[in-house]
Amino acid sequence: MADLADFEALVPREHGLVVMTVIGPDGRIRPSVVNGGVIDHPLTGERVAAVVIHGRARKLAHLRAKPRASVVLRAGWQWAGVEGPVQIIGPDDPAEGIDADRLRLLLREIFTAAGGTHDDFDEYDRVMAADRRAAVLITPERVFG
Repeated sequence: MADLADFEALVPREHGLVVMTVIGPDGRIRPSVVNGGVIDHPLTGERVAAVVIHGRARKLAHLRAKPRASVVLRAGWQWAGVEGPVQIIGPDDPAEGIDADRLRLLLREIFTAAGGTHDDFDEYDRVMAADRRAAVLITPERVFG
């Protein structure tokens, strides 16, 4: 059985590209490719897998209805996955203790944990706010690979 450090070690090798699966309203698995990384949960300090999702993405609606997800990444023949319950934190999913400025920094933190860089973080922040982007934090119940 792998641990979260094994997952985190693979993130930079594939530019943070992960396959995220959520459960749709019909019970079917809904996979998509997103960027993800590993961060400290902003409220608990616990290490979690994290992604940033567009505010209008169907996967956010699916996660609100069934708050569980998995993320899997691979680099060559190595791979790791994380599965567990999720917490969504965003403009449409407020969390006590996370104000607009902390959300702005959280989205940046996830972006950089996934290997992202940006020449103009003010512009990045503006786009994230305009898109109503949300942080999706996956508490690892099971890590495999």
